[in-house]
Amino acid sequence: MPTKRKQASVRKPRSDAQRNRERILEVAKEAFTRSGAKTSLDDIARDAGVGPGTLYRHFPAREQLLEAVYRTEMERLASAGQKFAEDLPPIEALRAWLLLFVDYIAAKQLIAPALNMLLGDPKTLLFETSYARIREAIRMLVKRAIKSGDIRKDLDPIDLLRALIGVANVATSPEWQQSARRLVDILIVGSRPAK
Repeated sequence: MPTKRKQASVRKPRSDAQRNRERILEVAKEAFTRSGAKTSLDDIARDAGVGPGTLYRHFPAREQLLEAVYRTEMERLASAGQKFAEDLPPIEALRAWLLLFVDYIAAKQLIAPALNMLLGDPKTLLFETSYARIREAIRMLVKRAIKSGDIRKDLDPIDLLRALIGVANVATSPEWQQSARRLVDILIVGSRPAK
């Protein structure tokens, strides 16, 4: 009999339970980004179209939901590089990924401080692997764009990230995201090979 229990504990979640979890995470990301980490969990459940019990079954505590949103966003960003590389020309893949990075920064600005207070430094506790994957993604996209001749050979991929993070860190208004999105195009143009 213990074998059946063990098998039941490792089975995949039902598809409706997985959809509920994904919907909760998406709504929570929007709510936390818009209103901060103190957003009502009951409001998140309502907006996700699930009952509070469903939300708490997936995420028994606020910090678990915050961590899951943050981890999901990092994983989405890290894995987007490969998807964009498969679907788009090199320079467009790089541009699309940098725009997604701007959205990631926006979510991180509100969620990371709350996680830091609740759990300690999220960079060291939870996300070192994801940060490495993000660096790998940008390096792969830049290498691909260099190989295609779309950008200069001396471009350091991390400089692109630093520029976008810099805009977010010196932001004096809520419109910093629009500024960062414009900066993506400036960075792409500035990264082109000299003629």
